[in-house]
Amino acid sequence: MKSYAAVDLGASSGRVMVGRVGPDSLELTEAHRFANRPVRVPEGLRWDVLGLYAGVLEGLRTVGQVDSVGIDSWAVDYGLLDADGTLLGNPVHYRDSRTEGVAEKVWATVPAEELYAATGLQYAPFNTLYQLVADHLAGAQRLLLIPDLLTYWLTGEQGTELTNASTTQLIDPRTRDWSYDIAARLGIDLDLFAPLRQPGDPAGFLRPEVLEETGLAGPVPVTAVGSHDTASAVAAVPAATGERFAYICTGTWSLAGLELEAPVLTEESRAANFTNELGLDGTVRYLRNIMGLWLLQECLRAWGEPDLGGLLLQAAKAPALRSVVDAGGAAFLAPGRMPERIAEACRDSGQPVPESPAEITRCILDSLALAHRRAVADAQRLADRPVDVVYVVGGGTRNALLCQLTADACGLPVVAGPTEAAALGNVLVQARPHGLVRDLADGRQLLTRTQPLTRYEPRGDAARWREAEARLAHG
Repeated sequence: MKSYAAVDLGASSGRVMVGRVGPDSLELTEAHRFANRPVRVPEGLRWDVLGLYAGVLEGLRTVGQVDSVGIDSWAVDYGLLDADGTLLGNPVHYRDSRTEGVAEKVWATVPAEELYAATGLQYAPFNTLYQLVADHLAGAQRLLLIPDLLTYWLTGEQGTELTNASTTQLIDPRTRDWSYDIAARLGIDLDLFAPLRQPGDPAGFLRPEVLEETGLAGPVPVTAVGSHDTASAVAAVPAATGERFAYICTGTWSLAGLELEAPVLTEESRAANFTNELGLDGTVRYLRNIMGLWLLQECLRAWGEPDLGGLLLQAAKAPALRSVVDAGGAAFLAPGRMPERIAEACRDSGQPVPESPAEITRCILDSLALAHRRAVADAQRLADRPVDVVYVVGGGTRNALLCQLTADACGLPVVAGPTEAAALGNVLVQARPHGLVRDLADGRQLLTRTQPLTRYEPRGDAARWREAEARLAHG
């Protein structure tokens, strides 16, 4: 067996996991978990990237000897380096307000239709492209996306991993290379980016100073994985070869869609706000971003972190589909006052206003399931790809109520698991150079044999979901 350290950084927490892979075994244990809390300073919302790096080092101190290290994280955000490779300030958080109104300025030069036809990326106000247009880039000689920045600090080597680069809105999903025309028209210097890397490529070795600080015996290679956490999570969807499936990666965000061989770049796809991000082994992650469990996380924070298990039991008893909100709506993007904003959205749409935490929680979960339903249905229609089953991976698999509601809403069986999908996908890519995993299909077969999965069959009246969907559309 070989051992791999998987650094998996989410929008609200980071973890260092140890994966042990053998010819017919796959084990994952948590070595260290740490908070990821943005910091609001006078100039705006920033990531505490030094705190994250300290958490990574602390995790590597506890993993024991490993055969490789890989890092994945959320997408779109970046750090800027000067000519000496020194970080020029804390990276800006994607929920910062600096990109307000920037998209319209970009579209004045490159119309939204042309931008989508060239890059296939959904509109989101925080896309890297809009951040770059808003950024002064003073003194910047290099731009590294978050996992590439941490890899650079570990190894001294710079690169831009492809699955994460595909979220910048500067990659052509057909060529899987930079969209040079778009960058030139918007005055973006692609020399800011380090050379592209593929998942599985070597990314250097831990520096001597890192070995000394962590107690690891060198050489320890660092491997480029699917460094966008969603790319790693989708790689860990335990689907059988040839199975017609949709996936939902659940956590702070819900990413719901299909795995395709080619992008869908139609105007209809753009209007539906579907994105074409790059996955492992030449695949395309065709999906829609949904606000996800962020809505519940923010409510829990506002309520003083009550017991979630008890709250979900109460929510399960609350009236179903009494009130729903648009779980992908920009109104819920910013932090703060989430219970009040959900209540306001229900009031504004003429629905009953949820008042208790249980009622608000039920509203959130019903709304997420409804958003999952719409995304899965729209993806099938836009890609002309029917599905027979929905795989739910990530943190939301712990929420049995959400999984069952998703099955009910979609009218399809839901297979939930694995929970730590991003870390497992990270590990499976690291295992490739050692010959323990051949490709995407081989890794998925190993997951199916070794990971616990739970199946939820659809139940209830589908007409109630159609009525709720119509109510939301007309609200």
